[in-house]
Amino acid sequence: MPCSLSELNALSQDAFVATLGEIFEKTPAIAAAAYSQRPFLSVEALHQAMVAVVEADSLESQLALLQAHPDLGSRAAMAEASVQEQAGAGLDRLTPEEYSRFHQLNQAYTQQFGFPFIIAVRSHTKASILAAFEERLQNSRETELQTALQEVFKIARFRLDAAVRESA
Repeated sequence: MPCSLSELNALSQDAFVATLGEIFEKTPAIAAAAYSQRPFLSVEALHQAMVAVVEADSLESQLALLQAHPDLGSRAAMAEASVQEQAGAGLDRLTPEEYSRFHQLNQAYTQQFGFPFIIAVRSHTKASILAAFEERLQNSRETELQTALQEVFKIARFRLDAAVRESA
């Protein structure tokens, strides 16, 4: 069950990180750094504080955050939130042909950019994800780095909306 903002604002740093540490895939340091910005008056303010942490991070830290994300449609172990998000887009039910196509695109993308393809799958279908793969493979590395970070921020907002409610 989601916690309220007032409950969240009252947590110790350890409890805050335990509650929100997976909002950004396998990167609890973001929640730890955002903790000092309490109290949060809205989920949007909390999201913006966490985004600001990422934006202020070094390129190496941003790349590590991107690299923490699983390949789409993979059968590798991943965070529970990722499992649910990918299942919502049908990526847990790929045909062998679709699985092969996702695998090929994941490999091409990672080879070209150095991090996995990231998209907020909650607002997509298998077909729209495949189209986005094709389109984004045409981007420069700098453009794609910024696009991937924006998608991470969307994913984090979806996860925050599920984890935190505005009122008590």
